[in-house]
Amino acid sequence: MPKRVASQVASKVAPPVTAESPTPTGETRTALVRRARRIDRVLGETYPDARCELDFDDPFELLVVTVLSAQTTDKRVNAVRPTLFAAYPDATAMASADRERLETIIGPLGFFRAKTDSLLKLSQALVERHGGEVPPRLKDLVELPGVGRKTANVVLGNAYGVNEGVTVDTHVTRLTGLLGLSRGTDAVKIEEELMQLYPKEDWGILSHLLISHGRQVCIARRPRCGDCVLAQLCPSSLI
Repeated sequence: MPKRVASQVASKVAPPVTAESPTPTGETRTALVRRARRIDRVLGETYPDARCELDFDDPFELLVVTVLSAQTTDKRVNAVRPTLFAAYPDATAMASADRERLETIIGPLGFFRAKTDSLLKLSQALVERHGGEVPPRLKDLVELPGVGRKTANVVLGNAYGVNEGVTVDTHVTRLTGLLGLSRGTDAVKIEEELMQLYPKEDWGILSHLLISHGRQVCIARRPRCGDCVLAQLCPSSLI
């Protein structure tokens, strides 16, 4: 593993937490953990069908559509997916794709030139390093071009059922701040804090629950606090 990547991976290991460790809201560590678990239970009951909203049939498809989802919506990515994978069903096919044709297919998603570069480099790396297969390990995924922890966590959790971390997107960043579960906007730090609050078996579903709530109720520009099932657990609802 390259030195830079190795240091990045090492930095993702959350430091030990004690009962005296400071919390985002000033409440005791025990109280924060209890409140966090209650939030998880309430969201689980409210959104029993929460899941990854990107369509995929295999790990390669999920990896590709996750990369494509940057700066666009899951709905738009799902719309181009059938055409994309009919033309390039696997990493081998995509690695040798005609650039102009690939750009045309993903054009509706925006930033198509940069995304075409990403898909070509990613597919070529999969072929060269992993025989065209998507590796089921975090350390291998984050070494691929254009793949960070967020994308790796999406693939591992949804394609392989492996919980190595928590996916932190804009919804998760915003909601965990409002709920007092994390501090700041740094995705790595937020992930570390969430991993300390929740058992490992809950890491995969947690982001889906928060994303569902962020899209349906805790909407960025017009939050519906009056309809929020978390009102009694959210310090921001009292402001």
